[in-house]
Amino acid sequence: MRRKRPRSSRLLFALSLVLAAGATLILRGHVLRLETAARAAGPGDPVVVAVTDLARGTVLEDPHLSVRSIPSTYRPPGALSGPEEAAGRMLAADVLAGEPLTEARLAGKGGPVAAMVPPGLRAAPVAVPAPPGLLAPGDRVDVLATFAGGQPHTETVASAVEVLSILDGGAEAFEGVQTVVLLVSPDAAEALAYARSFAELSVSVVAADQP
Repeated sequence: MRRKRPRSSRLLFALSLVLAAGATLILRGHVLRLETAARAAGPGDPVVVAVTDLARGTVLEDPHLSVRSIPSTYRPPGALSGPEEAAGRMLAADVLAGEPLTEARLAGKGGPVAAMVPPGLRAAPVAVPAPPGLLAPGDRVDVLATFAGGQPHTETVASAVEVLSILDGGAEAFEGVQTVVLLVSPDAAEALAYARSFAELSVSVVAADQP
């Protein structure tokens, strides 16, 4: 005599079919929503991206660049469309690998130093006693001026200013003196010029996490 399947088994089997059908419908609905969102985003537009992490001050060349297609809706403002728009230009800020390149990330026109100076600031060269390797572009320093007149004293003439670059000091470098180019305000540039004439300048390095 053929044994009947328990009623509970038949119910579980039917329930599994219902759940499978429901999962299929949910999946199809999700796929349709993704396709609809992709169509709404618009056709793909070419955008120039960085191939690797690039540091501020890098002069862009073809090996640094690649082109990807992204939906027009997600295209960043000012994004570049072709490598020829970026080749030979300098980065004004660090860029991560895969990040789209925009006009805001590129330095303005001018020489290697002028192109890196933001509006409203000045690049001021200062010779200070500093052994090679102590400072690097991007560091922030306080500039101290020690006056040796009738009332010797030391004062801070620029606070937490950024080191834009370090110049080759030639013979001075062997004597422990380096010429650093600092990004400063016009007032600080004037104060530095005065201090260079009447005081001995030195720098102290600001902690990396201090603004």
